[in-house]
Amino acid sequence: MEILVKAGQLILSLSILVILHEFGHYLFARIFNTRVEKFYLFFDPWFSLFKYKKGDTEYGIGWLPLGGYVKISGMIDESMDREQLKQPPQPYEFRSKKSWQRLLIMLGGVLVNFVLAIIIYVTTLYTWGEEYLPNQNVKYGIWADSLAQSIGFQNGDHIVSLDNKNVENFFDIHKEILLEDIHTVKVLRNGDTVNIHITDKQLGALIKDPMFIAPRFPFIAGGFSEGSPAKNA
Repeated sequence: MEILVKAGQLILSLSILVILHEFGHYLFARIFNTRVEKFYLFFDPWFSLFKYKKGDTEYGIGWLPLGGYVKISGMIDESMDREQLKQPPQPYEFRSKKSWQRLLIMLGGVLVNFVLAIIIYVTTLYTWGEEYLPNQNVKYGIWADSLAQSIGFQNGDHIVSLDNKNVENFFDIHKEILLEDIHTVKVLRNGDTVNIHITDKQLGALIKDPMFIAPRFPFIAGGFSEGSPAKNA
């Protein structure tokens, strides 16, 4: 049963892509007053599972799930219908249109796929995208562990640049120091600019300690248990 569900989901997703692709051809054909004789999901040799006609266009679903097509008057497509080309060109046919219009009709499906890819990417990134912390928003500087302090970092440092390259995303600092072979980190400390130099040996040690620095945030204790030493502290 699970296999059937997954197969159905696959066919449905591919069907949506096919319909949108063919709609791109259909849309530009309509914009340029070109007759569209058929708009089909899947191929329909000999017969179709479903069809109805509206205006000059027959809409339907074929039985062979290998894609889909739009049949445009005056254009040889998957149907390989050459009979209409034996007749004089008609104003509503593809072959009567200007070259740039024919080009857009042929590229319509690709253009829709391109726009769809951008939409999918944007919505995916918006929903499941990585967290982003602008370095300028790290108002309270960094927290440095013992290894970072041994190299020269201090709690409260504000990282300005890595090898003279400005830092946009705080979460990229670890990656860039370790993967970009960074040897000079410029920090702002108590109003002064300080350069921290990292040797190759220290870089090797940092690889084993990927969280050597972190953004520092203030916190407020919400309460204390009765007789807690922390309250006195």
